[in-house]
Amino acid sequence: MSQSRNQYEAERWLLTAKEDLLATETLASAGIYALACFHAQQAAEKAVRALWRLIDADPWGHSVKKLIMDFPRKDMIENLEALTDKASLLDKFYIPTRYPNGLPDLTPGQIYIREDAEQGIDAAKMFLSFAEKWLQQNRS
Repeated sequence: MSQSRNQYEAERWLLTAKEDLLATETLASAGIYALACFHAQQAAEKAVRALWRLIDADPWGHSVKKLIMDFPRKDMIENLEALTDKASLLDKFYIPTRYPNGLPDLTPGQIYIREDAEQGIDAAKMFLSFAEKWLQQNRS
C-alpha cells in the first residue's frame, strides 16, 4: 500500500478511536459504566491499530497489550511500560463488560462502577494522545 494510503487508513482508525472515546464519556456520564469500560478498551485498541496501519501492517487480535507488545517498531515507543500497564487494565474490559455470563452471578451493569469507567477513560485518553503524537512524528 502507498504511504499516503497508509496515512489515510491510520487516520480513519484514529478517528474511530476518538468516536469510541466520546461514547465512553457519554456512557459514563449516563451511569452505564460497563459499556463505558468496553468502549474505553475499543478506543485504545483502535488507536494502536492506527499505528499498525501507518506502517502497512494488519495485526490480529483484540488485546491492547498484545498489539503493543507485538508492534514491529516498538523500539520507537516511549513509555512502553506505562502503555502496557494501561493496556492490561483495558484488556480486562474486553469480554466481561459485555456478556451477562462473563462474570459469576451478576450482570456487568451490576459489577462495574464509576471508578472503573474513569480509569478506562484515563487509559484510553493516554492511548489516543500517544497515537496522535506518534502519527504526527512518523508522517511522511
